[in-house]
Amino acid sequence: MAKTTPGEFVRQVRQEGSKVTWPTPKEAGITSVMVFIMVVIMAVFFLGVDFFLNAGVQYILGLGD
Repeated sequence: MAKTTPGEFVRQVRQEGSKVTWPTPKEAGITSVMVFIMVVIMAVFFLGVDFFLNAGVQYILGLGD
């Protein structure tokens, strides 16, 4: 395997980086908002699952009031 000089490596990285289709600021903003919404939805879902599993285990073990 041929060794690459640091200068050649940087040139290759810049060349590959120019091939990437970068998102526009609007696309990045919309994607960020969608990720935040999905995180909130999943947090609420797992909060509910945790609550019902906890209630079920406490009922089975007879720890409920």
